[in-house]
Amino acid sequence: WTTQRKQEILDSRKLTTQKIVEAIAKADPKPKVLVNASAIGYYGTSETETFDETSSIGQDFLAGVCQTWEAEANKVKDARVRLVILRLGIVLGNGGALGKMLTPFKLFAGGPLGSGRQWFSWVHLDDVVGLIIKSLNSTEMEGVYNATSPNPVRMAEFCQNLAGVINRPSWLPVPSFALEALLGDGAIVVLEGQQVIPKRTLESGYQYQYPNLQPALAQILK
Repeated sequence: WTTQRKQEILDSRKLTTQKIVEAIAKADPKPKVLVNASAIGYYGTSETETFDETSSIGQDFLAGVCQTWEAEANKVKDARVRLVILRLGIVLGNGGALGKMLTPFKLFAGGPLGSGRQWFSWVHLDDVVGLIIKSLNSTEMEGVYNATSPNPVRMAEFCQNLAGVINRPSWLPVPSFALEALLGDGAIVVLEGQQVIPKRTLESGYQYQYPNLQPALAQILK
């Protein structure tokens, strides 16, 4: 990530949210709720800690992006609009992150990225949609909710499940140094993770359609 790329990442979140909040402030009548995205990058990374919605912010670049992003969204409260922030995990659906990981597995060259011990806090796209709908309709929902499965896994387990669903082996790890050489600072996204639990989401009564990884992958890749 160059300095310019980092600025683009920050601006794409900050400025878009800023414009939405400004439009809401001018609207008459105003919408009753804003459901705004953020990301679990807010918490930073760790192989040993468990994070929920009450956990403190991390210290890396992505945590700072999420903090700025959420700060812009929080300004909507000045307009007396209910705010729900969904901190998204790694969203699994057609294409996206999963699509990029599929190719080496299909070529019988798949395996975990880096050590394989990093946490992979995932969520099925259908549950992201379900959470957005619940956030819109449930007036008691307000504040931050983790949009992640209640059952995060480590990278090695994710790759084993993916390989099993498409009937391919998971045997060829991608070494950390190769990803760092290719992606630079961006390698942190795949080499380091966080174990995130959706505590407030579960307390809200949301019923996950895909709480477990294998059925989620099977539905997407059927």
